[in-house]
Amino acid sequence: MKNLILVFVFILSTSYGFSQKEKDVKLNTVTNLIETTYYHDNGEVSQKGTFDLAGKLHGEWVSYSENGDKVSMGSYEKGIRTGKWIFWTEGNIKEVQFSNNVIASVVNTENSSGVVTKD
Repeated sequence: MKNLILVFVFILSTSYGFSQKEKDVKLNTVTNLIETTYYHDNGEVSQKGTFDLAGKLHGEWVSYSENGDKVSMGSYEKGIRTGKWIFWTEGNIKEVQFSNNVIASVVNTENSSGVVTKD
């Protein structure tokens, strides 16, 4: 069952990657990570991040809107979301803390007023 889930995740992540029109991929021989950049149809950067040699998301990933604005930023460790992720949406910033790929806490900040709430 675990192998089936891994195959499904791999297919999903690669199909998403192939759905992008353009991408840059290169091996960083110093870090032994595959650095990749995906682009929106309009040429703007969609995502930037790295994979390990096993093809798992590993290291910092940043996603951008079609306008070039940051949408999300966080880190993976061997395919698992770890630590603090930041999500930007319509004037709000959500800081999401992950533990073992599960949301541990969420802090919502409204940019305009500086109000912080913990969900």
